[in-house]
Amino acid sequence: MTLDPNIILSMPPLVTRQSITPKDVMLYALGVGATELPFVYEDGLATLPTMAVVMAYPGFFWRDPKYGVTWQKIVHAETGFTLHAPLPVEGELVGTTHYGPIFDKGADKGAILYHTREVRTAAGELIATVRNTSFFRGDGGFGGTSEGQPIPHPVPERAPDLIETMATSVDQAKLYRLGSGDMNPLHVDPATARTAGLDKPILHGLCTFGVAGRALLKALAANQPARIRRMDARFSSPVFPGDTIETAIWREGDGQEGQKQAAFRCRVVERDKIVLNNGYVKFS
Repeated sequence: MTLDPNIILSMPPLVTRQSITPKDVMLYALGVGATELPFVYEDGLATLPTMAVVMAYPGFFWRDPKYGVTWQKIVHAETGFTLHAPLPVEGELVGTTHYGPIFDKGADKGAILYHTREVRTAAGELIATVRNTSFFRGDGGFGGTSEGQPIPHPVPERAPDLIETMATSVDQAKLYRLGSGDMNPLHVDPATARTAGLDKPILHGLCTFGVAGRALLKALAANQPARIRRMDARFSSPVFPGDTIETAIWREGDGQEGQKQAAFRCRVVERDKIVLNNGYVKFS
C-alpha cells in the first residue's frame, strides 16, 4: 500500500501525559552515564537538558495501522530540542505532537517526516520544544517532492576547539531503557538484534544523544543545565554498549539574543566511526 501523506498530515495532534518524579530524573541521568551529584542526588537535584527528548514521550507510535506506514523500516534520523524554561524535577507534563512537513525522496529512497512535540506543565507553561525526523525507508514514491527539506548544520572543516571523551558501559542500554521508557527489545535482546541484521544489541540513539549532551554541558556550560538552550543532531551510525564516544566541538561565536553557538560531531573511538553528525548547540 502506497503511503498517503494527507492521512498523517490531517491527523489531530497526539497528546501524551507523564508524571515525573525526582527518581525519574536521577534514573535518566544514570541511563546516559551521568554520575555527578547534582544529577543523581535529591538534595539540589537538577535535570539534564537532554531529558527534554523523553519527557511526555509518546513512544514508537508508528505501529498503529492508522498511519499507513511500513513501521518495520522506520529509522530515527534526527532529533533536537529547544528549552523555554528550566526542566522540572517533578510534576505533571503534557506533550502535544504535531506532524509535518513530509518529503518524498523517491520510490527506492524513502520519505522523510518531521514531527514536533511541545512539552508543557499541567498549568500550560511551555518548557520545551522537541523536534524529531523519521526516515520512512519503505514509503517513498507517493508523488510528493523532496524540495525544501531543511539543510543540516555544517561542521567546520578545521580542527575542533574542544574534545570530550566519555565511555559507555556494556550495560548502558539496560539502564537507559528504564529511565527513558523506550523498551524496544532491539537494545537488550541478542535474538532481536540478530533478526535486525546486527551482531548484538545497539545503544538507543537518544542515549548516544544524551552522552553528547553531557559532553557539551561539561565543555561549554560548566555542568550548569540552565546554560544549554538548544541542541540538534543527526544519527549516522549505531553505537554499541561499551563503546567510547568522542565529542568534537567547534565554537561558532555569538548567535541571536546574546547566546553562543557551536557545532559538534561524535565518533566511536574504537571503530573510528561517526555516530552523530551535523550537531548544533546554543548556550549562554
